[in-house]
Amino acid sequence: MYRDLDDLKTELTELLGDLAVSDEPATLDKASADGSYLSPVISEQLPLGRADLVAYPPSAELIAATVAAAVRHGIPITPRGKGTGNYGQAIPMAGGLVLDTSKARTLHEVGDGYLVADAGATMISLEQAANKAGQQLLMYPSTAQSTLGGFISGGSGGTGSIKNGMLHTGFVQELWVVHGTGDGELVHVTGADADPYIHNYGTAGIIARLKITLEPLQDWRAFYSSFPEFSSALSVIRAFADLDPTPRLVSADLPTLAEALPSDVAIPPGRASLRAILDARTIDAAAQLVEDAGGRVEDVRDGAPASMKLSMISYNHPIEWLQKAYPGTYFHVEVSGDALVDRIDEVHSVYDGGMLHIEAQRGRPIGMLAGRYTSAEDVYAGFAKLEALGVGYHNPHQWFVDFEPERTAALAATTDPHGLLNPGKLVGPAIDTGSQTADLPS
Repeated sequence: MYRDLDDLKTELTELLGDLAVSDEPATLDKASADGSYLSPVISEQLPLGRADLVAYPPSAELIAATVAAAVRHGIPITPRGKGTGNYGQAIPMAGGLVLDTSKARTLHEVGDGYLVADAGATMISLEQAANKAGQQLLMYPSTAQSTLGGFISGGSGGTGSIKNGMLHTGFVQELWVVHGTGDGELVHVTGADADPYIHNYGTAGIIARLKITLEPLQDWRAFYSSFPEFSSALSVIRAFADLDPTPRLVSADLPTLAEALPSDVAIPPGRASLRAILDARTIDAAAQLVEDAGGRVEDVRDGAPASMKLSMISYNHPIEWLQKAYPGTYFHVEVSGDALVDRIDEVHSVYDGGMLHIEAQRGRPIGMLAGRYTSAEDVYAGFAKLEALGVGYHNPHQWFVDFEPERTAALAATTDPHGLLNPGKLVGPAIDTGSQTADLPS
């Protein structure tokens, strides 16, 4: 417990109101947990920390004022969106204040090629607003209910990345961030100056408002197909990525993984599943690819909800469903490279019970390689085997900033002079993070 915590609670209550500040045990517990159950390595280390106080500022300006108050009282601050992160990045390891940004959800402006919103706006609401203006987001995370600030602070890419790359490749135009200096200012950064605040978990500055890029709206379809063998689905994954216009998403799974997904007549049991969000103009070409590879088209569905549903069973989500179907059995590692297609049997053999969930991506496929969990040491032992196969990997079972960590540390030395912004995340990890491939979407 921090000495000045009661004083901070009093100040924040006056600033935000009684309902926006809490130290109730149930609230503290909820604010101190995320989706770390996805990682058995991290699950074995829980609890990693517990909040002493939670605040819910409803605007960017009040996010700034809340941070300033905590800094003046010497209280650590852990920023949080919807809490959908999977690896502990939003767990308050030093206790103190959890700053929940999910109430700061004002959409300020939708313009030609951009929108401006506070950090707590959800990605699904922003996509809907963009659609009404005849536009769309460049990308959104597989968990579409995520907040914009949380996505930029903790994500890498997602639905739309096949065409548009990652968050640091043009998605963010401008940021308004709060530094840990105690001045309460919203610092406005643009262009390349905004890049160092992306994917650093708020350790160099807490994102309060954002201007992001939009593109013209396309007519999307949710495309479902199946194959008798996973190898047949793999044989078309790169060809799907090359369709023109570029798909928004292409995912494929072995029968065991597909059967763990929510029941759907378009994902038949006993068959490998390939699902995609396709521009309507490419449906015929996609169907031909499937049929030529010995598969069949199961369904084509229109409407934004149908596409969003496919997003919610992509990237990490099939691993979550696999874990629900087989509790306490599986872990995963993020992987990338053409070997995922060309050497799939060897890739599967790296871990006992190996199964790949694959995603089409720019230049090379990526995926989540599942295996039966025995120990953290056995997980790490597979990294060298993956590397020998030409597979890029990222170790998700850790909470350290591993995208441009040196740059982040140099920035934080100035922007967080007291070390109060999300302590415990900007340190040198003692494990291999595979940071050479840290641009894998998650």
